[in-house]
Amino acid sequence: MSDPASKVLVLTSQIGTNDGLVAHLRSASAVTEVSTIDEAVEALRKDYYDAIFSDTSDFLPLERALVKQQASLILNTIGEGVCIVDNTGHCTWSNRRMQSWPGRVHEKIRRTCFEAFEQFTKVSQPPAAHADPASLARSKRFDINIDNTQFFELTASPVINPAGQVVQIVAVIWDSTSSRRLQQQLDAIDRAGRELMRLEIEAIDKMLFADRLKLLQDKIVKATRELLHFDHFVIRVLNHETKKLELTICHGLPEEARAIELYAAHENNGICGYVAATGRSYICPDVEGDPRYVLGLDKAMSSLTVPLFLYDDKVIGVFNIESDQKAAFTEDHRQIVEIFGRYVAIALNTFNLLVKERAAVRHDVADDVCGEVAGPLNDLCSDVRELKDAHVSDEELGGKLQRILDYAEFVRRRLRPVAEGIHTVLGADELHGQIEPLLAGMRILVADDDQVNRVTIADILRKFRCVITEAANGAQAIDQINGQEFDLVLSDIHMPDKNGYDVFNAAHNHRRDLPVILMTGFGYDASHSIYRASQEGLQAVLFKPFRAHALIDEVRKAFSPSGQK
Repeated sequence: MSDPASKVLVLTSQIGTNDGLVAHLRSASAVTEVSTIDEAVEALRKDYYDAIFSDTSDFLPLERALVKQQASLILNTIGEGVCIVDNTGHCTWSNRRMQSWPGRVHEKIRRTCFEAFEQFTKVSQPPAAHADPASLARSKRFDINIDNTQFFELTASPVINPAGQVVQIVAVIWDSTSSRRLQQQLDAIDRAGRELMRLEIEAIDKMLFADRLKLLQDKIVKATRELLHFDHFVIRVLNHETKKLELTICHGLPEEARAIELYAAHENNGICGYVAATGRSYICPDVEGDPRYVLGLDKAMSSLTVPLFLYDDKVIGVFNIESDQKAAFTEDHRQIVEIFGRYVAIALNTFNLLVKERAAVRHDVADDVCGEVAGPLNDLCSDVRELKDAHVSDEELGGKLQRILDYAEFVRRRLRPVAEGIHTVLGADELHGQIEPLLAGMRILVADDDQVNRVTIADILRKFRCVITEAANGAQAIDQINGQEFDLVLSDIHMPDKNGYDVFNAAHNHRRDLPVILMTGFGYDASHSIYRASQEGLQAVLFKPFRAHALIDEVRKAFSPSGQK
């Protein structure tokens, strides 16, 4: 006790008559005297002491009081609400967090606890010998909705007396409003993504550029309203040659705002130009105080602008939303719109709207779309997985996020069929490959000048572990036949250089027993390939469009001894 800075608490209820002891303590330390246990607990709550002196008879009640005081401190410090409700539905105690909530929340919590009490009581009804103690003691979880504006989650646990009766309910309550709203927004993303990527093949194939643009704009307007409840936005697509942000889709903005020319640049090109140049989203809580803001919505007060990514390092445009309210956008909005923006970018690219419509043949467009969309789909999945990891304890939210991941995978599978238009091979997605001894390892040459057809057929055969070589025209096919060994040749009839009969003839000359299957659309066979080849041992003919199952059936026949002609 030699440290003059030490602090000592003296409970004088029994030792107060020992004035010599107290005087000795005062000479060595800073002494605080209290006369009751309650005063001692209050002093310990307010300050720290190096030592406590009391009569031995006060030790046990003082310790109990301290434990109670610490428990109360913990319950009043945690961020969740805690309360105790008795068997009449009366709240007998609550911590400070719960006390901070308004009366309507208290009433809803009290009613929910009483409902839990009744459920626990039913479980504990006689015959007690058959009651399941584990089920009785198990906590129950409840969702509380306050006028669809505030949401809580409540876990109720029973307090059981020695007779096995439930006498009280202890409830822990937390405000789940932000996570519930995030979940609702993720639901909206899920719906919006489905709408944007729901492409009717025949309808899209017949649409002109302007019609496609109008359809996409209608879908984005609807989705943006559902996601953020805002009607004023603009989508600008970046021209990578000129760096100009071309106005592509605009809704709810005045004509003078549409006429402004913006470029991807850090300065003097508004927030959109800055976002396009940096690839970073930008929340503007007050447009009047932001020097980067340029004319947009009449009487605009705040805005949110996110980049549209196809790849991590490739900004293809910006998505700008404006509001007539100050600070209308939060970080949650930013995160949601960034994920939705990836859907928008994919939809823009899929519809072939990046500044100019490509004048390319069908399979070139398909390759371009699928190649460019693979990256952003991966990025979208990465963002959603990161969000899922951040809310790993929320099973319901995790389920919603998994739905987005599942739908992204669905989009990945559907992109090529949508981009290609009507298929030559029907039911390719429905055919699941399997290892068949008859087909596995068989070397097959697939020749077709239509890349879509060629790749589709090759992919189907690879599902059955066939070894595929592709030829983009008849001349390549003949070179392949003369250069290596095959077990089957599958060739289109109408090719610009060498026709189907030329390919069949080369295969027949190379090896008399090499089976050949020709493919053609219905109509006039100008080269008479089918007729001439049939006279010389043609294996089979597939008339387009044909089903994937028919293709596999003909290939099986080609490798069956009984199927040889």
